Amino acid sequence: MRKATPKKRVVLPDPVFNEVKVTKFVNHLMYDGKKSIAFDIFYGALEIVKTKLPNEEKSALEIWKKSLENVTPQVEVKSRRIGGATFQVPTEIRPDRKESISMKNLILYARKRAGRSMADKLAAEIVDGFNNQGGAFKRKEEIHRMAEANRAFAHFRF
Repeated sequence: MRKATPKKRVVLPDPVFNEVKVTKFVNHLMYDGKKSIAFDIFYGALEIVKTKLPNEEKSALEIWKKSLENVTPQVEVKSRRIGGATFQVPTEIRPDRKESISMKNLILYARKRAGRSMADKLAAEIVDGFNNQGGAFKRKEEIHRMAEANRAFAHFRF
C-alpha cells in the first residue's frame, strides 16, 4: 500500500451502560445517522429480552454479550488464487473483525425475521443467540463448516 493506514477512530461509550461495545453495535444498527432511534431500538430490545428471560440471573446486557459471543466465528475462508486455481483458504479472524462480523450478523438476521418492530426482532435474535440457535448462530456454524471442509488448503495461508 502506498498510503499509511488510517488511524482507528475513538468510539465513545454509550450513555446508559457506559460500554464502548454497545455504541459500536448501535452504530451498525443505525440507518441514515439516526443514532437516537438506533439507541431506542437497542434499549427497547434489551427490555424485551429481560421480560422474555425473567428467571435468568444475568442482566439483559450480559445476555446480549453472551449472545454476541455465541454468534462470533473464530475462522473464515478467504479466496486465494494460486496457479490459475482459486482456493478457499481458512484463516483466523482478527479480534476487531470478529466483533464486527458478529454484530453485523446479529443485526442482519434480526432484520430478516418476521416481527412487529425492530426491537422485537432484535430481542428475539438476541435470545436465540443466547440459546445457541437462530439465524446468526447458524451462519457462524456454516462459516466454521466451510473452513473445516477446506482445511486441506490451510498451507496456502498468507
